[in-house]
Amino acid sequence: MASYHLTVKAGARGKAAAHAAYIVREGKYSGRDRYEDLEATARGNMPEWAAHNAAYFWQAADEHERANGTAYREIEVALPRELTPAERLELVQEFIGQELGEKHAYQFAIHMPKAALEKDDQPHAHIMYSERIRDGIARDPGQYFKRHNAKNPEKGGAKKASGGKLESERKEELLGLRERWAAMQNKHLEKHGHNDRVDHRSLKDQGIDREPEKHLGAIGVNRLNAQDISALLERRAAEGGLERSQKEVSIIDLSGDIKRAKEERASQPQQETVILTLAAQALERFKAEQETRAMAAQALEKFKAEQARKAQREKEQTQSTPDKGHHR
Repeated sequence: MASYHLTVKAGARGKAAAHAAYIVREGKYSGRDRYEDLEATARGNMPEWAAHNAAYFWQAADEHERANGTAYREIEVALPRELTPAERLELVQEFIGQELGEKHAYQFAIHMPKAALEKDDQPHAHIMYSERIRDGIARDPGQYFKRHNAKNPEKGGAKKASGGKLESERKEELLGLRERWAAMQNKHLEKHGHNDRVDHRSLKDQGIDREPEKHLGAIGVNRLNAQDISALLERRAAEGGLERSQKEVSIIDLSGDIKRAKEERASQPQQETVILTLAAQALERFKAEQETRAMAAQALEKFKAEQARKAQREKEQTQSTPDKGHHR
């Protein structure tokens, strides 16, 4: 089942070169089993002095951007595992062409790690780009990242796309980006014959009645015991089935054939009820196990605190008792 994820991050000066090495698995990130997941990488729109090595560009950004400036921005997206590597590359390249065009220098990488819990493929892409807008003026590394000169552009640095924008404008831009990425994914899923679709909206806006799951990550997963993992996987499977069922019902409701829609929907309640029951049971088991662990931890902390108070009282009593051997 295709899933949706898109985040946009800002990288501070001094972080660009290291992050670029990380996403393309170079330097200290090469030749290690943990990072043997690079599926594809490419760069584009680089100035002449970095055209053959993108690392020069990110190093220059770290060196010449202002002290508290942003050296890069990064769009991180989940990719459909239903697509082949070539199809995922095509999707990412079309998205970059749509969003960055020829205006911004960029470098991207597609990773294919295994999920911490399910151990399934977890393809995603990191798209790093400079906010500096290419304007056709040749600049060396030192000038490229200087403050922009509106009156005499050739005397200043390349203009930043984010300059002077309000927080509300940034939020609107992000919402638009999220919607366009969903549309792009769905276009490619349909193009390659897949029925799954993604939705950029929140669970609440989609009409799905459940809390979003917190991201655990590898460290969080390692802290779970076997029962926790089993309960969590069972919950995910049940809720995934329920959400697919809800989407199918939604499609039927929009068919326009009211009589047929009612007949089809009438045949689904039993299956939907079973899925909903399984999801609820899995969720309750998971909650119960987490509550038991929390209660045990609280009891342990209470016992430790009581022991500490007891030791303190004994210490105070010892100090307040006179030593009879020193009395005359």
